[in-house]
Amino acid sequence: MRSFFIIVSLLVVTKTVAQNSALNQADSLYNNGNYSKAIKAYNIHANPDEVYAKIAKSYVAIGNYDSALEYYKLGAEADPKNGLVLYEYARLLSKTKNFEQSIEVFNKLMNIDYRNPNYHYEMGLALERMKDSTALNRYRAAYDLDPTHQKAIFKIAKHFLIKRKHQTSHRYIDKGLESYQNNVELISLKAQNYYYQEYYENARTWFEKLIALGESSEFIHSKLSMIHAEFSDFELAIKQKKLVLKYNPYSADAMFQIGKYYNRLNDYKNAEKYLKQALVMQDIPLDYEYQILGTVLNRQDKHKEAIEAFQKSLKENPENISSEFYIISTKDKYYGDIDTKIKLYEDFRDKYPDTFYSKFASRRITELKEEKFLKGED
Repeated sequence: MRSFFIIVSLLVVTKTVAQNSALNQADSLYNNGNYSKAIKAYNIHANPDEVYAKIAKSYVAIGNYDSALEYYKLGAEADPKNGLVLYEYARLLSKTKNFEQSIEVFNKLMNIDYRNPNYHYEMGLALERMKDSTALNRYRAAYDLDPTHQKAIFKIAKHFLIKRKHQTSHRYIDKGLESYQNNVELISLKAQNYYYQEYYENARTWFEKLIALGESSEFIHSKLSMIHAEFSDFELAIKQKKLVLKYNPYSADAMFQIGKYYNRLNDYKNAEKYLKQALVMQDIPLDYEYQILGTVLNRQDKHKEAIEAFQKSLKENPENISSEFYIISTKDKYYGDIDTKIKLYEDFRDKYPDTFYSKFASRRITELKEEKFLKGED
């Protein structure tokens, strides 16, 4: 009888060792990225309850989320108190837009450990994706449980930025930066808060900090360019707008702004270049843009081209009186005959007697008549 028990014990031990060996081999396949073979190895394991979660993770690794969800569900049913399995299951449900199911699982997790901040944060993400305003409550719960929770802080601070409650947003950002001073997401929110408050000097400091940390985006460079322009630092503004063009090479707005900044620097050649490029790309009323181009061409004594630009502006918007006046004032420079000039101004004055430009026209008529008298012309 003793021999029989020894034999049975040896068989049990041998079977257990074999099973452990097979499980170790499956784990090795998973750890080395051979996920499909790992799934096959796990599926022949004698106790499937032990490997449901491992099979699910393997399916996640190869992007088969439907099968992963099936096995996570089996794993959760087999071990309903296993927080790790439930957590991964809930996150995958949220990722695959099964939000309501995800929230159900997160509620189960909170019954196991309500003080786990990440359960609240992840549940908040699911609620936010459902456009449920109570998501903010979950983010705040995560923050209350862990005041250094960077992701929860970002969500809360962003919420108050959108609501234009800038001081509250700043308060949360500052709290987050205490524990992680180079958090680029919070630094970006800090810069945006100052920008929308029109505290441009502070905004510039924080946008520049983002760039110093290696961040680069169309949004960052566009906002920083506008800030530089506010302080008349047009060379810096141009530099940032040109970086915008690296992200969006067909941005007519960026090209137009660069042209305007070159104009402010009296670099009319480059101003003309970028303004013309902007005009080619736009398919909207361009009276203002052509008007700016006309003034730039005038400053280069390209009066004929300037007249053509103002005429295009007027064609785009026939009610643009300023462009009509610029045509006349440019012809004043371009034409030599004094009577022709006087007639142009008189017609404009009679057409628009109550406008701001009518006074300029009247004054110029007087100057031209005096000039004609001094020259002795009839």
